[in-house]
Amino acid sequence: MSALRLDGKHAVVTGGASGIGQAIVERLAEFGARVTVLDLNARDGFPFRIIPTDVSNPESVADAFTAIDEIAPIDILVCSAGIGFVGNILGTTPEKFDQLMGVNARGVFLCCQQVIQRLTDTGRSGAIVNICSIAAKVSLAERFAYSATKGAVLMMTKSIAQDYIHQGIRCNCVCPARVHTPFVDAYLAKNYPGQEAEKLAELSGAQPMGRMGKTSEIASMVHYLCSEEASFITGADYDVDGGTLAMR
Repeated sequence: MSALRLDGKHAVVTGGASGIGQAIVERLAEFGARVTVLDLNARDGFPFRIIPTDVSNPESVADAFTAIDEIAPIDILVCSAGIGFVGNILGTTPEKFDQLMGVNARGVFLCCQQVIQRLTDTGRSGAIVNICSIAAKVSLAERFAYSATKGAVLMMTKSIAQDYIHQGIRCNCVCPARVHTPFVDAYLAKNYPGQEAEKLAELSGAQPMGRMGKTSEIASMVHYLCSEEASFITGADYDVDGGTLAMR
């Protein structure tokens, strides 16, 4: 268990104020990490340090990392900020495509760039974990723009791992299938008012295991990849998908 401890480590988690990101924040903190959250939504009563940040905006990201420099050097970065969208190519406007690319792909690029610059400047090692998706690997109906963004995340992860392996910077990603998050609940409430429970059961039943993933299950894999237990792992993409890809 000692290799899973993160005592003395400073972790930065984007999108850490809700959903998968919040579960990751709680898990890393539970195992001793000092955690700073970058998120647009600074909720009252949120128990962790949070810096309001638009990860798609270079100036906002630069300002956030300048503020982080005053806290402690960064050892871990988890890029969890992301937005979803349901639609095929004809149902995707240029504005919506740019919005998804901005948050899901450019956000990863900007935050990884900031952290890698700091690590290389100081000669320090570090761990980066990006939240990707099985949508980066297989086609999913009505996920045109979302899949494009996650494909970008997958290849950015592998490129970073290759370019910085000799500097001790590890970069991996986690590819979940459908996870029960506030986004799912909001989508059902908006599109199926009064039928939420029925549609939730339908979405759950579509998974090979008969249920959606839990945010805590994604957080557990992220924690492992951030820890010394995973010191020989870089450039990997881990499917946490309840057997979805294996059954296709």
